[in-house]
Amino acid sequence: MSFDITTTLNLCFDLIIVVLGLLAFKRKQYVLALYVALGFAMFAFSYVEIMMGLSSQNISVVFLRILGYLVIIYALLKEVILK
Repeated sequence: MSFDITTTLNLCFDLIIVVLGLLAFKRKQYVLALYVALGFAMFAFSYVEIMMGLSSQNISVVFLRILGYLVIIYALLKEVILK
């Protein structure tokens, strides 16, 4: 397991956003917050994979990040289109 301050900080911030998103959903039933939490959870998993020694070029890491972005884009588009 390798240690990189940037990766560690990104993981910490991602986890904070996940927790805040889940709390916002639980308290306000705001679905957008749930999607944002899901997207950032995928980013967090990609950082865990990097900390476990995978390259940031690994297909699993890239796939998780793309999926995270797509979830957030979908949530924002859904919010814009429906409102």
